[in-house]
Amino acid sequence: MTDAQIDADYNVRNTVSPELFDATVEEYRRRSREVVDGLDGFADLRYDPDSTERLDVWGTGGDLRPVFVAIHGGYWRALSRHHTAFMSRMLDAAGIATVAVDYGLAPHTPLEEIVRQVRAAVAWVYHYGAEHGLDPSRIVVGGSSAGGHLTAATMVSGWQADFGLPDDVVRAAMPISGLFDIRPLVNSFANEWLGLDDARADALSPMLQTDRVGPRAVIAVAEHDGVGFLSQSRMFHDAWARHSESELLVVPDRNHYDVFLDLAEPESALSRALLGLFAGLAHT
Repeated sequence: MTDAQIDADYNVRNTVSPELFDATVEEYRRRSREVVDGLDGFADLRYDPDSTERLDVWGTGGDLRPVFVAIHGGYWRALSRHHTAFMSRMLDAAGIATVAVDYGLAPHTPLEEIVRQVRAAVAWVYHYGAEHGLDPSRIVVGGSSAGGHLTAATMVSGWQADFGLPDDVVRAAMPISGLFDIRPLVNSFANEWLGLDDARADALSPMLQTDRVGPRAVIAVAEHDGVGFLSQSRMFHDAWARHSESELLVVPDRNHYDVFLDLAEPESALSRALLGLFAGLAHT
């Protein structure tokens, strides 16, 4: 595949107009701000002693609640947790808490460090979540675009022991419109801020780490997503399903950006799938 074809397949900004992109990102922020107004929770918590990154907890109260760890997209270089809480009201109504996570952004933060920080956020939920109304035995991770890649980085094996976690700390997962084999990005426009070489891209590709049993997953992607994101979602589902329970969900009439907003609507296919992941969990 030529570099020009890789750019065409992975530059999802070209799949929507600039006006629609700007409006959707603003809706992330507006709806996130609106839905957390009045929700019980804890804001601006530092989760990682080795960085200054923060997270917010929304929708707590009463017994320990299962928790959705929400990871924002932005091609690893944009957006924040403040764009990523719009599902918290929907989940609160179902008795589920939301943890919206920040991570350092490229190019200032290397992708290895971004992955480590997201895993550290999961570790914080496990080790300290009970102090904030969260059930450490019922953690589901999900995210969109770059957040889909980072979600997959928490699904694979081999990292948990470094954080004092059980292998099954992530009980279920929903990567949405993610990238799982980032080797093509070495020859793409995205490497302007990622700065990857082939060896690092190999190590950072969850697609190459699917040889062990992992959490139940819904691999979601928008019908009108970028070519690369559609093909990688299908391939990751096929790879994950070889050892673990996996469902591929292609969301009709959605693009790379607005599909994530479906988690604000309780009757959407995406929300029903996420709630189904929680329904399958039991206390451990």
